[in-house]
Amino acid sequence: MNIRILFILILTTIMNAQTSFTNINDEINQGNYSTAINLIEQLVSSDNLPDSEKEKLSFEVERLSRIKKDFTKTEADVINYVKEFIPDVDSEMLKEWENDGSLEFKVIDGEKYYFNRSHTNLFRINKKLKAVKASITGDSKDDLDAFLEKKIPNTLSEIKDNGGNYGNPERIKLTYQLTVPANKLPAGEIIKCWLPYPRDGYERQKLISFNSPDNHTIADNSYLQRSVYFEKPALTDEPTQFSYELILENKAIDFNVDSSLVKEYVKNSDYQKFTSERSPHIVFTEKIKNLSAEIIGAETNPYLKAKKIFKWINDNIPWAGAREYSTILNISDYCLTNMHGDCGIKTLLFMTLARYNGIPTKWQSGWMLHPGHKNLHDWCEAYFEGYGWVPVDQSFALVESDDERVKYFYLGGIDQYRFIVNDDYSSEFYPAKEHFRSETVDFQRGEVEWSGGNLYFDDWDYSMKVEYLD
Repeated sequence: MNIRILFILILTTIMNAQTSFTNINDEINQGNYSTAINLIEQLVSSDNLPDSEKEKLSFEVERLSRIKKDFTKTEADVINYVKEFIPDVDSEMLKEWENDGSLEFKVIDGEKYYFNRSHTNLFRINKKLKAVKASITGDSKDDLDAFLEKKIPNTLSEIKDNGGNYGNPERIKLTYQLTVPANKLPAGEIIKCWLPYPRDGYERQKLISFNSPDNHTIADNSYLQRSVYFEKPALTDEPTQFSYELILENKAIDFNVDSSLVKEYVKNSDYQKFTSERSPHIVFTEKIKNLSAEIIGAETNPYLKAKKIFKWINDNIPWAGAREYSTILNISDYCLTNMHGDCGIKTLLFMTLARYNGIPTKWQSGWMLHPGHKNLHDWCEAYFEGYGWVPVDQSFALVESDDERVKYFYLGGIDQYRFIVNDDYSSEFYPAKEHFRSETVDFQRGEVEWSGGNLYFDDWDYSMKVEYLD
């Protein structure tokens, strides 16, 4: 074949594929999911695309499926909930809250659906509605906030008495179990399971013991999303369970960062790595650049820059229950667009703003283990020259106190009630997964698959039991 003709054919194929991608994105943006899926399936079935592009498109079908699972509430569902606090609520009110961003919804194939937690989020995001609810249910302080307001001053006194950065050790026993229901898969099929495992290398977290009744493989600490791996055959009429028991010895830490002692950065390869963009979730968009100018002003001190960012997010981005991260194309941008987020969403916004301002940041996550409040949780670390990497928990944010060190404890300090599993996001597992991950960003609940594909979160259950041994 003539080289010129071959070139024209290749160019035509590329242009046709690009046109198809544009059409698919247009259909998704218009909420025409079924049409988009048909277009994707046609494109994937052709021989014109490399396997890597086919895989991306196949995941887009999966992503749309997950969005549908996250958006199932109808207008009637939302109105019935809101009536408890606003008896005369109607459709026009819902439209008003949709327009101001308080009520998250999507139109999918011509039908409007609200995010599964949008009705409860409404009374967290919208300040007026938050006040209405408080007037009915009472404005009592959250018991975790009350716990921390007492605990942190005691922790800081403890650290001072110890003459360093660490509090006293506390031992915590964790019992974790993941269960695939009976008959979910054909008998004899091998179920592969990855469960969260504690990271090494921290004085604030030390593994004392680990026990499991099942054969397992523990990923090396070089895997930044660390796991313990299991395999079991599915049995007829019996659930398949994966479990372990471990004991951690944890310590609170506080660096008590003094901005006047923060030195100029040594701009080596690590500095470049942790101050760079990392698509898709850490991107220096125009929104990020404009907001940064508003927040930072003329400030040049790295710690004081971080303090301004930390406070701005605290004051302007309320906590709200979040969609599955795998459904969000750019998490930091999503946070700014919607002006709310959970721990990981707020953390990625902090990381993006900090990196744009030349402050190295890296992800950290696992579980929060506070008495009565165990949950999945995300935070990060920031690097200040002269101090090193220090923890930053944007979601725990400002503690109510007149003492500045207590107030900003979570900007350079963190309590002992943490289970550190991840020192990065979207990292490889050992052994590697063959199919799509349920959680493409974080890793806390676990991952499960079999020869036929991934088992998503709604295909299995998990539980964490926490005992405080000291």
